[in-house]
Amino acid sequence: MAPRANWKGFLRLSLVTCPVALFPATSESEKISFNQLNRQTGHRIKYLKVDADTGDEVANEDIVKGYELEKGQFIEVTKEELDELALESTRTIDIDEFVEKADIDPRYLIRPYYLRPDGKVGHDAFAVIRETLKEMNKVAIGRVVLTNREHIIALEPLEKGLVGTLLRYPYEVRNEDEYFDEIRDVKVTKDMLDLARHIVNQKAGRFEPGKFEDQYETALIDLINQKRAGKPITPKERPRGENVVDLMEALRRSVGKDAAETKAPKKPGKKPRKAAAGQKEMLMPIAGKKQAKEAATKKPAARPQRKSA
Repeated sequence: MAPRANWKGFLRLSLVTCPVALFPATSESEKISFNQLNRQTGHRIKYLKVDADTGDEVANEDIVKGYELEKGQFIEVTKEELDELALESTRTIDIDEFVEKADIDPRYLIRPYYLRPDGKVGHDAFAVIRETLKEMNKVAIGRVVLTNREHIIALEPLEKGLVGTLLRYPYEVRNEDEYFDEIRDVKVTKDMLDLARHIVNQKAGRFEPGKFEDQYETALIDLINQKRAGKPITPKERPRGENVVDLMEALRRSVGKDAAETKAPKKPGKKPRKAAAGQKEMLMPIAGKKQAKEAATKKPAARPQRKSA
C-alpha cells in the first residue's frame, strides 16, 4: 500500500513551479505502546469530552476552538474562520532563500519529511531545484502550513528526492543563559585536554545508525514476554554513577582501558535473534478469539522487522 501524503501542493523557486507531495520521514508505529486499564476489571479506560462546569458529555460537532483572554473568558474561533486565513503556504512552498547547512542551529530542528513530485508532471522542474541544491551544497528555506500551523521548512537533496525538515521559530527556543549561568568557569589544563583528545581519537568512527539498538525497547519486549510466559520478574540492579575524585587519574585510566579494549581480540558477535519472533507472538490477539483464528490463517507479509529480544 502506497504511503499517504501529509500535504500536497506546489514547490516554487521564482517562476519555476512543480506539484509536490510531503510524506513523514519517520515513524514510531514499531515502538511498544501501552493502554490504560482499570486495575479492578482489566478493561480499557475510555476518555470522554465533558463540559467542565456541567459534567455533561459534549458531541464532537458541538466542540469549537477558543482562545482564553482571561480566566473563564474565551473568544471562539471556528474551523471556517481558520480556513479563511488562506496563507499562500497552505498550498505552496515558496523558497525564500538559500543558506549553508552549518548555519542552521540544531535546536531549531523539529522533524523530517520526504518531498517528491506529485503525479506525472513537474519532474523536470523538481530535478532542476534538486540538482541546483546538490551542486551548490545549499539548503533552501521556505514555509509550509501543516496541522493548521505555518512552519519554516529547510529543503535539501536526498537521492532522487528532497528532505524537508520543519524548523522552530525563535520564540519557541528557550534562551540558554537561564540554564548555563550557574556553570562555573574552570581552568582545563593542557595535560587533561591531551588525554581527553586521546580518548576521542581511540573512539573515533563514523555514525552508523544500524549499530545502535533501542535497549529500552528490547527490555520492554523481554518484560512482556516473561510476563506472558508466567515467569517471575526480578528487578535488575540499577547502574550507579561514580564520583570522580581525581580527574587526571580517571582520564589516564580511561586511556589505558580503551587501549586494552582496542588491542584485545574481538569476540565473535552475538548471532542475531530471529527477527521479531518473540515480539510478533507477543502482539498477537489472545488465542481462542476470532481475531486470533483469522490471523493464524493469514500469511504474514514479508517486510523488514526490528530486532527482537
